[in-house]
Amino acid sequence: MKPIGAMIVDDEELARGLIREMLRKHADVEVVAECANGFEAVKAAAEHKPDLIFLDVQMPKLDGFEVLELIGTQAAVIFVTAYDTYAMRAFDVHAVDYLLKPFSEERFEAALGRARQRIGQKMPEPAALAADARPPSQYLEHIVIKDGTRVHIIPVAKLDYVEAQDDYVAVWSGGKSFLKQQTISSLESALDPSRFIRIHRSYIVNLERVAKMEPYTKESRVAVLADGKQLPVSRAGYARLSELLR
Repeated sequence: MKPIGAMIVDDEELARGLIREMLRKHADVEVVAECANGFEAVKAAAEHKPDLIFLDVQMPKLDGFEVLELIGTQAAVIFVTAYDTYAMRAFDVHAVDYLLKPFSEERFEAALGRARQRIGQKMPEPAALAADARPPSQYLEHIVIKDGTRVHIIPVAKLDYVEAQDDYVAVWSGGKSFLKQQTISSLESALDPSRFIRIHRSYIVNLERVAKMEPYTKESRVAVLADGKQLPVSRAGYARLSELLR
């Protein structure tokens, strides 16, 4: 039988070593990659296509949920975390399992057993998983977008507007567009509603970029951004925008 390819992602070397050591007794599991940060994980996942990922949550630059969002949901995932506050419920519902640091060997074996049963089954969509794990009061601070082998991290403060394109969104920042596979509704729910407004079924705008609103036809309006870009405004969008621009 082909061994189970496992990838270990954690910014702590000791934590990676502990998981690697606990896997030694399992001859059917092969560690195909170890990664110290999210960027390494995205690259290694594309190269090795692991069956199972031990994925830390709290890491610099890219956290575990953002890594999962970028690499897709083909692998079974066991989250590894020192925190049980905001993500525990999401782990229970969506992940194969979670390991709360420090964990025992017995707890590790139980998680690995669940993973064996789930390997090959598709996980929930990553954007939905990340949204469920985020507390209602916590909004995105940056947006991660994979472009081939490159990863773009766009701070939401630098976001100009978002445009829906079927099952994708075009994220506009500094005059450049970045395409991300996500619905505009799911992205809207992750953005702070006091800063980002759905002005049209196909557009979300950063309030700080809106210079003025102008009539377009007798019954329609456009939002004019600071750079001169014009975006259509629906009737409901106009009401929301007017309320916040008072």
